Amino acid sequence: MEIRLIVIRTNDQKRLANFYSLLGLTFDYHKHGNSPMHYSTKIGSLVLEIYPLAKNQIEIDKNLRLGFAIDNFEEALQTLSENEITFSEPTLTDFGYITIVSDPDGRKIELYKK
Repeated sequence: MEIRLIVIRTNDQKRLANFYSLLGLTFDYHKHGNSPMHYSTKIGSLVLEIYPLAKNQIEIDKNLRLGFAIDNFEEALQTLSENEITFSEPTLTDFGYITIVSDPDGRKIELYKK
């Protein structure tokens, strides 16, 4: 089994896509079928999409936690720092070096040195 799709919903798609772009992701802005316009990127065989909030959704789900193994870890942290985005001090764990950053909606994002 493998995860093929993750959809994040937000009230500010562009802001969220810009944040994840700082980590090295490149998004397309499109729609398919009856879907609303949204941002989409591929990470291996995984598709990560940023959608607007659902019709009856009032609040953003801040409990979703994502983790990314970053090829250019130090460069990504430098880019975050240059954009005044704070993150935890990188720490060596059993899984390698990790730092935690919050996306603009408040989701905790784990960044691992690949």
